[in-house]
Amino acid sequence: MPIKQIKLHKLKMRMKHPFTTSFGTMQDKEFFITEAVDDRGNRGFGESVAFTNPWYSEETVETNLHMMRDFLIPILQEEPIVHPDDVSALFQPIKRNNMAKSALEGAVWDLYAKQNNMTLATALGGEKKEIDVGISIGIQPSVEKLIDTVGDFVAEGYKRIKIKIKPGWDVDVLRRVREKFPDTPIMADANSAYTLADLENLKKLDELDLMMIEQPLAHDDIIDHATLQKEMKTPICLDESIHSLEDTRKAVELGSCEIINIKIGRVGGLSEAKRIHDYCRDHGIDVWCGGMLEAGVGRAHNIALTTLGGFNLPGDTAGSSRYWEKDIIKPEVTVENGLIYVPEKLGIGYEIDDSILNQFRVEEYVFDF
Repeated sequence: MPIKQIKLHKLKMRMKHPFTTSFGTMQDKEFFITEAVDDRGNRGFGESVAFTNPWYSEETVETNLHMMRDFLIPILQEEPIVHPDDVSALFQPIKRNNMAKSALEGAVWDLYAKQNNMTLATALGGEKKEIDVGISIGIQPSVEKLIDTVGDFVAEGYKRIKIKIKPGWDVDVLRRVREKFPDTPIMADANSAYTLADLENLKKLDELDLMMIEQPLAHDDIIDHATLQKEMKTPICLDESIHSLEDTRKAVELGSCEIINIKIGRVGGLSEAKRIHDYCRDHGIDVWCGGMLEAGVGRAHNIALTTLGGFNLPGDTAGSSRYWEKDIIKPEVTVENGLIYVPEKLGIGYEIDDSILNQFRVEEYVFDF
């Protein structure tokens, strides 16, 4: 598949509301939109999901630029690509830096789909025409504010509510929410805020009929999670610990979790995400697609991935208006009664709004092939 040029658009966008987790609070988001162009004028788009600070992983916006500019793009300039799966193979000698790899591979996948007159969902083997979506709620100023926020999203029809927790903002808070919403599917996301020393407190979550608790222990752990899962009836979902199919295999064999959150950027791209999906489907492990506060391109990739049949739990891909006053795609991603209808246009299914892209762009890098 011919590539004529790759562009890196560095954007800075302000989220409508601050988003707080156990890591900290963020409202201004810097990230890259990647663009792969062929000689027929087709444009494929990807999105980097690393944050400015290395609080979710070791990657940052600046390390993404360094890796893409100085290592990954030169590989693509030198080696021919027949299929997007080739990209992850070509990038294999470069250790980790999965978010940088994913940003480029995503643009190649979108370009490939457009070159072959198909949607990205079809190119990945997806079948669903609509997907269930949930919502992720950051740590709020008060329990009352959290309950009001949950109530708003339940009224909008979201299929699952994810609530961020940390020590001191966990069992009692979730109990209050559960009392108010006894039938709502609720999960807790700890973002690695606990250790096994918190075992007895974490076991109290078993009283609250949660769908899961996501990544309660260390970001790179699968051993202690196996110990914790044996002690809890609430399913554990792994997020930060899973960077590859091999991580997935080890976690499943150890009994570290019952659910896996597949994030495209965290695992290095759509090709690896699909391989993890296939393995989990074959081994009876539930999966869902997590979010990284993406703009429209990243949301479109999440939607396409979630059309694969094994994604049987609602993901985090909320509508654009949840996070942005104006998104960079048209039309924006919308949610109707907890559903996103999969777009039928070629590639990611949404057009880039170049005027908005230009408005938020702070730097641009162009690489000719």
